[in-house]
Amino acid sequence: MNNLNNTETEKNLEAAFAGESMANRKYLYFAKLARELGNEEVADLFEETANQETGHAFAHLQLLYPAKEMTVEKLLELAIEGELYETNQMYPEFERIARKEGRLDAVEEFIEQAEESAEHAKVFTQAAKRFNSLGKVEEWHARRYQKALENLGDHGDQAEHKESA
Repeated sequence: MNNLNNTETEKNLEAAFAGESMANRKYLYFAKLARELGNEEVADLFEETANQETGHAFAHLQLLYPAKEMTVEKLLELAIEGELYETNQMYPEFERIARKEGRLDAVEEFIEQAEESAEHAKVFTQAAKRFNSLGKVEEWHARRYQKALENLGDHGDQAEHKESA
């Protein structure tokens, strides 16, 4: 894929993306709270800054996942991989630590998020299967249309031979 694989720059881009994404979500949450506290001006400031953070995050993603190297199949594969990581590794480990520290509120949150991530993985997997099936159907149609065109070409040649005779 890109020439960043396993480089320090790739790790830095991933960390920068994570930071910008986290800032976006945090500022949107702060905007919600500021609005609930009655300060529309500060809420707007947080929302404007959140939008800028999204732009920064997208710039990092464009370097990590160049559009010219992506396919629908690859996008689904990356999404499935991420959701399965959350389901099978990240959230179970977070849950274990929260349980050890007595943070039952966090335990519940991590369990819920792991279940949601599993559902996301399932939905993306189903989409990938549909996409692969669709690709096979499209190939079948393409072969059929190509054969029909070839047959038309053969008949067209025969018609020309009859006219010239």
